[in-house]
Amino acid sequence: EVQLVESVGGLVQPAGSLILSCSTSVFTFDDYDIGWFRLPPAGVREGISTIMIRDGSTYYSDLVKGRFTISSDNARNTVILQMNDLRPDDTAVYYCAAATEVPRATPLLPLWFDSWGQGTQVTVSS
Repeated sequence: EVQLVESVGGLVQPAGSLILSCSTSVFTFDDYDIGWFRLPPAGVREGISTIMIRDGSTYYSDLVKGRFTISSDNARNTVILQMNDLRPDDTAVYYCAAATEVPRATPLLPLWFDSWGQGTQVTVSS
């Protein structure tokens, strides 16, 4: 079973930035696709970004495109989510998740991912 651990989130002011990392226990890192998801307060879990480690392809939700960047540190089996220009509606619990193969047509659907981290709270507020 793949284990994933998100870095600690925190409180950020609007327009601020935050970096989240997802450390994984996978044996062969480039066999996996890693996604970031979030659960807003009283909301529905939403996919925000996915990276396919084998070829570096990245995908973003329209909600975060142009503000968030996903990348991988293959030497450390870690995926990074750089979040810029944060807004109050980015407030959520953020999760990373792993899948062995995500369809390129729907790379942000939670149902493809079978291993999940515990989540980390990100709050955007002044």
